Amino acid sequence: MGQFIQLVVDGLSNGSIYAVLALAIVLVNQATGLINFAQGGMAVFSAYITWLLTEHGLSLILAILLSVLASFVLGALVERLVMRRFERGDPDTAVVVTIGLLTLITGICGWLWTYNNQQFRSLFSLTTVSIFGAAVSIRSIGTFAVIAVIMLFLQALFLGTKFGLALRAVAINPKSAALSGLPVGRLLMAGWGLAAALGAVAGALVAPQLTLTPGMMDTALVYALAAVILGGQSSPVGVVVAAWLIGVVENLAAVYVHFIGYDLKVAVPFILTFVVLVVRPQGLFGRKVVARV
Repeated sequence: MGQFIQLVVDGLSNGSIYAVLALAIVLVNQATGLINFAQGGMAVFSAYITWLLTEHGLSLILAILLSVLASFVLGALVERLVMRRFERGDPDTAVVVTIGLLTLITGICGWLWTYNNQQFRSLFSLTTVSIFGAAVSIRSIGTFAVIAVIMLFLQALFLGTKFGLALRAVAINPKSAALSGLPVGRLLMAGWGLAAALGAVAGALVAPQLTLTPGMMDTALVYALAAVILGGQSSPVGVVVAAWLIGVVENLAAVYVHFIGYDLKVAVPFILTFVVLVVRPQGLFGRKVVARV
């Protein structure tokens, strides 16, 4: 039982890493209707900004706050100067552009700061506490709590505020939104800016656990995309629950399903996603899209 609890706790900790990136992807999707593959690269760039500020003597909290602000501006500029040229065209083209941005941002990070591992200070203590016989670090608990707060904030934003409803309206039908008087351009910039700011928080949470490198988010991005598909692209709560589920099931399968083991556990989330999509194509918490003809 002690081993089972430890695997569950470790799975929730790993799932939190995927969840914070998945939330940023959902935010862009709710604002533009696109899946932003560049989100991982933007989070890494923000993490390097935080690291650079701490290396120059700033406190970690202040460095994160400044990085969040800088990331908001960067995300808004990326939308205004790059993505806006493709958002009204073929969606597949826009997705390819985000993949190109991921490659570009990763290369810029490597060029500026090399590909060597950098030690990133943790926001939370590494001290462990015992919970039902499992050793849980304060960092894992803190990360879990931050993810829960962000999840509730985004859920409230999308469902309970005029700004969130406006973002969704622009993503669904930008022409109708513009005719209704909504400032479509500014809303798109705000959506990308908020997602980039959330990516800065993701980078600050993930970097201490993975060590800071330009490719730090590559694997996490794959899992985050699986969580977005599994949980539903329209549900912040859904993608977080899906990310936690992926982390837990992956850990349990690696230990208790012998033919999978640690070598094949990477396939578990994709098998889980495939099974769920066969039964419920919109994801566990997603809304079914109804097209009027």
